[in-house]
Amino acid sequence: MMRIQKILKAGVAGAMVTLIAASAHAAEKMTADADVAKLPGVVLTQKLADGLPPSVKSSGVLKVATDLTPPISFHGEDGKLIGIDADIAAALGVILGVDVQMTDVGAGAAIVPSILAKRFDISISGINDDPELEKQVDVIDYMYDATTIMTGKDNPLGINGLDDLCGKKVAVPVGTFQAKMVEATSAKCATPVNIMSIPKMPDVLQAVRTGRADATVNGYATSVYTTEHQTGNGKGLQALPDIRLAVGYLGMLTAKDNPQLRDSVVAALQQMVDSGAYETIMKKWSLGPLAVKTVKVNDAANMPAD
Repeated sequence: MMRIQKILKAGVAGAMVTLIAASAHAAEKMTADADVAKLPGVVLTQKLADGLPPSVKSSGVLKVATDLTPPISFHGEDGKLIGIDADIAAALGVILGVDVQMTDVGAGAAIVPSILAKRFDISISGINDDPELEKQVDVIDYMYDATTIMTGKDNPLGINGLDDLCGKKVAVPVGTFQAKMVEATSAKCATPVNIMSIPKMPDVLQAVRTGRADATVNGYATSVYTTEHQTGNGKGLQALPDIRLAVGYLGMLTAKDNPQLRDSVVAALQQMVDSGAYETIMKKWSLGPLAVKTVKVNDAANMPAD
């Protein structure tokens, strides 16, 4: 998934908000499908609804930012947002008694600025938690992930680890932990990695698929799912599942000055965990092993990246 490392200065955040406005899709109302709506624990819980911040209660709308990282969040064949995050967002809407409007902001690097600028109330997207991120926003740790390498089908160059990326063309999403990981690897290479920085994850996958890049370093869940299902621009790619690096959390982001929303969402998610609804959603998308047992906040220090 995406891990944002740098603390964005105000000017950079403003520029990113402009990017969001230019690239974001229209907001989509998330309605629980029958298989989600019938899950135990996915019921209106008035105590949690009453704990929402006044701005959300008065509007009756929770504005959610996401980006495309299958199976976390992606567009189905009909163009609608689907995936783990879509199901969780719809379930949260039921529990908290609000309409959830989810927007694909177009690029993972746009997520943090969108929360800092208050354009969205929360992100439900594949953002990796880390201590630097927690200095900017509150991070609700709602599932695990790791990092692996993706190559062209059948791994034609025989890549078996980060060291094998030396001298190769490697595509990475802009501003992510994976980009930093490749940069750190390149610094140790006799022949540096030819790093291709690309804003959007689908375009990163396309670069590897078409041979413009030899590999990418990407979230484990997305990589394995893309390989198994050959979704979208992931066709013709292969994850290397034996490579599992930087195990940590994926988190939802809320503004530091919005603890009411953070705590309401944490309680709603824990209700889903305790009832079994959350695990059912994770298994639906073949990611049961990445399910958490307890929803925590800003817990990255207890799950340090390798």
